[in-house]
Amino acid sequence: MEVRTLESSQKLFIRALNGETLARPPFWLMRQAGRYLPEYRATRAQAGSFLDLCFAPELAVEVTLQPLRRYGMDAAILFSDILVVPHALGQKLDYVEGEGPQLDPIRDASGLGRLSDGDFHDRLAPVYETVRRLSTAIPETTALIGFAGSPWTVACYMVEGGGSKEYAHVKRFAYGDPQGFQALIDLLVRTTADYLSAQVRAGAEAVQVFDSWAGVLPAPEFRKWVIEPTRRLVELLNARHPGVPVIGFPRGAGAMYREYAEKTGVTALGLDTTVPPEWAASELQPKLPVQGNLDPIMVAAGGDAMREAAAGILRSLSGGPFVFNLGHGVVQTTPPEHVGQLAALVKSWPDLSQG
Repeated sequence: MEVRTLESSQKLFIRALNGETLARPPFWLMRQAGRYLPEYRATRAQAGSFLDLCFAPELAVEVTLQPLRRYGMDAAILFSDILVVPHALGQKLDYVEGEGPQLDPIRDASGLGRLSDGDFHDRLAPVYETVRRLSTAIPETTALIGFAGSPWTVACYMVEGGGSKEYAHVKRFAYGDPQGFQALIDLLVRTTADYLSAQVRAGAEAVQVFDSWAGVLPAPEFRKWVIEPTRRLVELLNARHPGVPVIGFPRGAGAMYREYAEKTGVTALGLDTTVPPEWAASELQPKLPVQGNLDPIMVAAGGDAMREAAAGILRSLSGGPFVFNLGHGVVQTTPPEHVGQLAALVKSWPDLSQG
């Protein structure tokens, strides 16, 4: 086994999350391992189903490494999916080609009886093995990110039975039976903390909490179902792993971004595409490191529009602790060469900005 000698605290990505302003900000891209890469599609076909890919450590390691080989990101993110948590709790989960994830929905408190965490870690053992293998397989200067979905977002999938446009079922459950819904959230806070903690023990150097559907709630419910569960989750992780950075990504939070940053205790804040970088620089970045937030469609489009938008974000946010990323994940139609051009731009930023 390779012996890694570079301390996490020396890696650009970890240094930025620890509050350091760097001449060249580190970068990685959400969904950087994915269907836009031909080598990913080949590995995915080899695995069979998407869930089989998530639970096959050798193949999951391979797809995690693929974008690093092409683009040299400063961080690798574990290849998995946020819905492995409800799957490990016993909820039936399938991925239907062209339709996305489908779960046997839990529409009220009576459905919680179908869930059990009795063999939770046994079911997730392949994910932990993937993290262990990645911790020695990635380049020495590259940081390893673990991740999970937030309690609110995972609950959305569990109650809706998949994606949704209106989130009517989960909102009815949360609004109509807050005590019953709280029981689901409590279960997810506890098991998600356990899941992320196991990833850290296996070698993850930072973790990201994806709250993809944070933006569908009004402010009072946002505080109750997004901020408070995230605060508890971060508190549990900090108690078990002091100093391990936690990135929160409350997509669609809008005006609630500042309150989320102040009250959850996250180490760093992932910004979605809608957040003006100049506002983030003045209102958020003085409080904590920020990450983001180029529109993924800009990368799909490429050309001058992508370069100008990326340079604008770099100009606005490079004056403080900052990790360059997208405002959401790389889309399937993105030409790989556009990602290469973006990577080259970010890596050359100190020289480019002075040129």
